[in-house]
Amino acid sequence: MEKYNAILDLMKSLEPDFEKFFVKGNKAAGTRIRKGMQDLKALAQDVRVAVQEKKSAD
Repeated sequence: MEKYNAILDLMKSLEPDFEKFFVKGNKAAGTRIRKGMQDLKALAQDVRVAVQEKKSAD
């Protein structure tokens, strides 16, 4: 659940940048979104590995 909460926190923290980029056209916000999405990808991979390890252990 720790990683799930980290994913939620990351997405919530990116919400203002999504608005700044898509609504207001702020290009710097787009850079922050891309970095956040890369971090999200890493978290998602960690979750996938943890799930697979748990499945294999049972």
